Amino acid sequence: MAEPGIHFLDARGPDGVRLYAIGDVHGRLDLLAAMHQRIKAEIEQDRPADWRVIHLGDYVDRGPDSKGVIDFLIEAREREPRHLMLAGNHDIGFLEFLGTPDPEGLFMRYGGVQTALSYGVSLTADASWFGKAETMRRGHAALIEAAPQSHVDFLRSLPFSVTFGDFFFCHAGIRPGIPLEKQNPQDLVWIRDVFHNYSGLYPKIVVHGHTPVPEAEVMANRVNVDTLAWQSGMLSALVVDGADKRILEMAIKEA
Repeated sequence: MAEPGIHFLDARGPDGVRLYAIGDVHGRLDLLAAMHQRIKAEIEQDRPADWRVIHLGDYVDRGPDSKGVIDFLIEAREREPRHLMLAGNHDIGFLEFLGTPDPEGLFMRYGGVQTALSYGVSLTADASWFGKAETMRRGHAALIEAAPQSHVDFLRSLPFSVTFGDFFFCHAGIRPGIPLEKQNPQDLVWIRDVFHNYSGLYPKIVVHGHTPVPEAEVMANRVNVDTLAWQSGMLSALVVDGADKRILEMAIKEA
């Protein structure tokens, strides 16, 4: 028998644990740092019994400071293990590029050039085939040299999902009809339409990013907090405190 679903309005976080789930950062260290400051101020003021800050993936690509974002997250996790980070498809794409530099892969096609620049490495070249191939070879070698092992270890350490109370957190979403514990990691970081278009209730509310929306999208069965931070200048988070749920926004227009 299928597990009964839950509606967003009825969903609750764990007793005594406030949850913050932050959407796609994409190299916007300024927004991430400002969001952390806001959360820190709230926690110091409200003094919840316990808390978790959950980052929903896509820390790199497109924005100006992917390296700085990873440095920031590593330090945050080492300082306070209640900062949790999940894997996004772009984070995996960065790892894949470091392993095999595919000129047509996700990294090169969707913002990896900016990621490399944050490490001081240029991956752009003249239009000739030889120019591109040589730049790719040299750039890949330089990026391997420039990316600290701690960054590679961090990216490899990222889990695909985490659950608290009535909420399931992942980067992209889930495949309807598959138990949460049996979801394919590929779906957890890539899925879109079949997940977005499903109107039924899930066993838990799925909190995700991956697909940009103009403002945080709260549905009966899911919450999308990817507000295209790298371009819009607005980073969004879902806050859950028992039965209370709200959206927290941090806006900085200039990168």
